[in-house]
Amino acid sequence: MEELKKQQILNTAMNVFKEKGYISSSMQDIAEACGMAKGSIYKIFPSKEELFTEVFVVCHQRMFDQASELDCAGRQEELIPKEKFRRKIEFQIQYMIENYFFMVEFKELPIKDNEKFISVWKKKRAMLLLWHRDCFLEVYGDGIQSYIWDIVAIFRGLLKEYLSHVIQKVIALPMSDLALFIVERMDAVVMDLTSTQPEPVLKETNIYFNHLNPIDLQTQQETVREFLQSFSLKISELQKPESVRKELLEVISLFEKELELETPNTTLLHVFTTYLETISELRPYVRQLNLMI
Repeated sequence: MEELKKQQILNTAMNVFKEKGYISSSMQDIAEACGMAKGSIYKIFPSKEELFTEVFVVCHQRMFDQASELDCAGRQEELIPKEKFRRKIEFQIQYMIENYFFMVEFKELPIKDNEKFISVWKKKRAMLLLWHRDCFLEVYGDGIQSYIWDIVAIFRGLLKEYLSHVIQKVIALPMSDLALFIVERMDAVVMDLTSTQPEPVLKETNIYFNHLNPIDLQTQQETVREFLQSFSLKISELQKPESVRKELLEVISLFEKELELETPNTTLLHVFTTYLETISELRPYVRQLNLMI
């Protein structure tokens, strides 16, 4: 009985949040929609934040469950991997349209500061990234492993942008055709990456970070170290006297050593970057470095 009541509250709350948004929805609104006393809801969900978090979890779990059912159906029908992938994209677009409020980034909502919500949001993001990774590996095989996270990032960017246009009702294309369009564009991306073989940009260690999941200090320092290697390579290629290049590389070395200290001297770091900025060819690198530290 208690579980049935909980499910009723969750289903009703999902509809209320969709209709009114997080801020405008109250526990009283949800209680009235359920036909219950507000106190009955508080016995199960002590706060609106906890109720919203649980609705968020349920909404995404249903998506993953339905995606799994779609995958099983595809295997039974013996569909080729690319058609299975097209169906998955079509399903995700349709599901995200119908549940758009729970699929956005929550940058402006107070719930983004709730620790429990942040925890489940991180878990959801990780599951979605892994699902997208597995979709591409199933279609294209292990030959794309080196670029898998770049491929996933490009795909997610495409999906997000087209989804926003669908939500604004400016795309008349059927979702099945839009899904096929995205599959064909990703074909071109994968073909280009595997044929030209550029250096991958994203790795598994940095794909999970986001505004709700800020980068940790260790990963940030590793990213800066990698960037300084690229910076040093740029300096080595400068059409400058060897003495100038040597001095610039020494500044990079000093910068790196200072950055590794427990409490780097920010004034000294600024002195280093100001000196590097005197070389016009290095200014874009310095600007990026300043944003990274």
